[in-house]
Amino acid sequence: MSHAALDRSPQAAVRSAIRVHALDPAEHVHAITHPAAGAVATFVGQVRDHDPAVSGEVVALEYSAHPDAPQILHRLAHAAAAQDGVLGLAVSHRVGRLAVGDVAVVAAVATAHRALAFRVCADLVETVKAELPVWKREILADGNALWVGL
Repeated sequence: MSHAALDRSPQAAVRSAIRVHALDPAEHVHAITHPAAGAVATFVGQVRDHDPAVSGEVVALEYSAHPDAPQILHRLAHAAAAQDGVLGLAVSHRVGRLAVGDVAVVAAVATAHRALAFRVCADLVETVKAELPVWKREILADGNALWVGL
């Protein structure tokens, strides 16, 4: 299951994907390369071995997505990329089972200056977390599993 959208508008290159395969942050940066870009801000979210709200060691996460998730991510990416000064934007989210250390989310934003790149990237990640219909189940070392954020 790999759903990807690639649009190159006069204003910004935009790429979004929901993937079952490993995410490569360098691929995201490369996808938004632009000669006017003086800054590329990135965010890489990876699976950690604990959750402060849960007692027990986390050994894996299982992400599942609503069938509309690719289209929603596409819309969120385009909305963020439509901001003045954004030259390129790429964002992807994994689904399936991920081990500790695996990359779950990547976002990259290219702009002429760093302040805008940082702001748009941070806002994008927060918007994706709040609006993308992707659900997370934590698998604990003791064999228990918990749905998070429902």
